[in-house]
Amino acid sequence: MTHADVSSADHTAAGAAALLEAGRPHLGLELGSTRIKAALIDDSGAVLATGSHAWENEFSDESWTYSLSNAWSGIQDCYADLVRDVRERHGVELTGLASIGISAMMHGYLAFDAEGEQLAPFRTWRNTYTADASALLSRTLELNIPLRWSVSHLLHAILGGEEHVPRIAHLTTLAGYVHWQLTGRQVLGAGDASGMFPLAASGDAFDPELLERFAALDEVADVPWNLPDILPEVLVAGQDAGSLTAEGAALLDPSGALRSGAVAAAPEGDAGTGMVATQAVDPRTGNVSAGTSAFAMVVLEGPLSGPREEIDLVTTPSGDPVAMIHTNNCTSDLDAWLGIFGRFAELLGRPADPEELYSTLFGAGADGEADAGGVLSYNYVSGEHQTGVPSGRPLLVREQEARFTLENFMRSQLYGAFGALAVGMEALLKDEGVQLDVMYAHGGIFRTRGIAQQVLADALATPVAVGESAGEGGSWGMALLAAYTARTAAADGSAPTSLSSFLSEEVFASQELSTLQPDEAGMAGHATWLESYRTGLQVERLAGELLD
Repeated sequence: MTHADVSSADHTAAGAAALLEAGRPHLGLELGSTRIKAALIDDSGAVLATGSHAWENEFSDESWTYSLSNAWSGIQDCYADLVRDVRERHGVELTGLASIGISAMMHGYLAFDAEGEQLAPFRTWRNTYTADASALLSRTLELNIPLRWSVSHLLHAILGGEEHVPRIAHLTTLAGYVHWQLTGRQVLGAGDASGMFPLAASGDAFDPELLERFAALDEVADVPWNLPDILPEVLVAGQDAGSLTAEGAALLDPSGALRSGAVAAAPEGDAGTGMVATQAVDPRTGNVSAGTSAFAMVVLEGPLSGPREEIDLVTTPSGDPVAMIHTNNCTSDLDAWLGIFGRFAELLGRPADPEELYSTLFGAGADGEADAGGVLSYNYVSGEHQTGVPSGRPLLVREQEARFTLENFMRSQLYGAFGALAVGMEALLKDEGVQLDVMYAHGGIFRTRGIAQQVLADALATPVAVGESAGEGGSWGMALLAAYTARTAAADGSAPTSLSSFLSEEVFASQELSTLQPDEAGMAGHATWLESYRTGLQVERLAGELLD
């Protein structure tokens, strides 16, 4: 059952229409890697309408980027699609919102001058040319500072002597930028902020000691600004992040129908909204978000043994410490292969819709041998830091005696989607001994019930739960953060419930979860496959060196 089904089951048509006419729904909008999505919910999280817009990154001037003009046209198209869905489902026009929240891909580089003009093309999380800057920061701050973090991109620009650096007045993420344009506030939620620069132990501000260490670097001695002055203000979930201005409402809805005034949640990254969408905000819980990239977020009970290259230390939207395992690649190569099979079906004169195509081929993968019969799949559309691959080339490799069947091919494709993630999670679960009671999962790969979920449970040797929100993803999670912010804003000075309590008591209490335990044969087969996968990484690295 999807959240759309939940809304139709739990709300009369008249009740939903009345709520919408009164301007009391909550909107979450997320700019993902391949889709901009919107979810409109009521106070308990039931989805009233959705919208979407497809978009793609571009590789321009040796950098992965999205133009901000495409971002705005996509946001407007996504919102218009949501308005159409409201009209078709409920017979009313959407003119008001109780609250709004913006989420987007984390990290990357968006720099602006004092007049708000963009100084350089948006550099996304996918770019891996910041290795020297990342290494210098990791040594200086004595923490693992990943290639994709905003401060790595900033230092990379400084080291390269880029002409725009002296003119930087404001540095933010994609979510922070959109929120700024809609509300006038230059703020960022704790989860997204923790991917720009390390936060203090309190989780509600950038670490002042580490800011001083950055300032003491010889390489930044000549810049005319101080890092704290160009970073956004950090807010935790529920804090006042402004409201939708008249200019922001017109930007979101050029038709002029949308009123201003909606309470705004702190803008968040897709990792934070994934945690909220899966109720993974308490210690010993975690979540996997799978899309173009994949990342696992594990809420920590205590500190790790020390800095590790495989593990990023970030926070929940409430500022609690989280270990993050991030991979640049997940479903892109799998989707490309399924597109090949879809085209083959068309040539046979028997076209298959995407749901049928995925369920049929995923089902074949479930029937494959536990070790995929000696078939290896590397889904590296881009470089992969988790496995030390600087430049990716998707590869299908098999042993001479491999059992090359459709079933084993698809099993290997599913393993490959989570291959780099499995490598990183070994460092966290085995080497660091972090305890996990359950891993929640969401993303389109889990829409075919049970198959990718079982693969992941076997790969992590951990129970994996998938809920009704598995296919909704971060836009729904962001809408929940918006609803929570509206709740705290209406508390009239009384202590509001925590985000954890809000989720457990008011959103997930009645939601059905499907939990799969790891299978002994599946774990053993995956371990064999992963060992071969590690060995074959040398071939993947060589492909990047030789194939342009």
